[in-house]
Amino acid sequence: YTLIELVIVIIILGILAVTAAPKFL
Repeated sequence: YTLIELVIVIIILGILAVTAAPKFL
């Protein structure tokens, strides 16, 4: 992966984590 692709994946995972966190809590 390139650095840009890794950054995009991290951002997407971050958004998913923020949106999914309240459901598990």
